[in-house]
Amino acid sequence: MQLSATPYEERLTAPRSWWLISFLVGVSMALILLPFGTLPMLGGLVGGTAVAAVAASAYGSMRIRVQGGFLVAGEAKIPLSALGEAEVLDAEEARAWRTYKADTRAFLLLRSYIPTALRVQVTDPEDPTPYLYLSTREPERLAEALKTARTAA
Repeated sequence: MQLSATPYEERLTAPRSWWLISFLVGVSMALILLPFGTLPMLGGLVGGTAVAAVAASAYGSMRIRVQGGFLVAGEAKIPLSALGEAEVLDAEEARAWRTYKADTRAFLLLRSYIPTALRVQVTDPEDPTPYLYLSTREPERLAEALKTARTAA
């Protein structure tokens, strides 16, 4: 029996504190609308919370997948044959590659609330992108999935 499961999949969900902030945005809207009465205040609470929650959910909906010979990172879909070595970045090294070591041509899937990352070289001579910078909570596991999928292909 052969399993066709995805070797790696991660959703870069927003931290729990962002959901509290979404509620506080709703409270702020309620306070702004308080002088107009109870119904506008409740509408501000519900509407403000909903809009902020949708924004937090959308920002945290990015996925990274290794599947079917491709690395899918957000909206980018890169064949594994175009990728080189993967380098696991701890929090300090990830910060360096986001700032002073960064190349403006690089593809960045960056989430500020995730301190670790994976940097993957792009070996395709037709592609001007030197590397992919992927924020990930499990960089070692993603690197291993890329390595395994490349050797299996």
